[in-house]
Amino acid sequence: MMETLFEIVHEAISIEAVSKKVFKREAGAVTTFTGIVREFTKGKRTLSLEYVAYEPMAVKMLAQIGTEIKKRWAEAEVAITHRVGKLEISDIAVVIAVSTPHRRDAYEANEYAIERIKQLVPIWKKEIWEDGEMWIGDQLEHNPYANEELK
Repeated sequence: MMETLFEIVHEAISIEAVSKKVFKREAGAVTTFTGIVREFTKGKRTLSLEYVAYEPMAVKMLAQIGTEIKKRWAEAEVAITHRVGKLEISDIAVVIAVSTPHRRDAYEANEYAIERIKQLVPIWKKEIWEDGEMWIGDQLEHNPYANEELK
């Protein structure tokens, strides 16, 4: 059975499971990026987040990011898992694992991946605070939505 390298999930993400997907004999480095739900954003206390995605397109875009990385870092292996649904403070929202023969490439490819996720992948988040909630829009927060638009 072939392992799924790029996925959207509704359950907790295992950092170790995502990392193991990119282990290979040629790799001298594996970097992981773990995005977690933080309690304070711009001075405002967050109680939880809700992520929604256009899942088929999101998976396609995650795979596209993997292809882009392979073009820039030919020996890289990449796995990306993003969670959707309601997440509490300190829950893991995304894990990116990259293996390469050398550490610098792994670091650079991993950073490239998270920036491209924010630019390309159709995932939106709602922040829930003590005094209300708001759809933030895309992950770069360029396209805020009225609360009614994504219900």
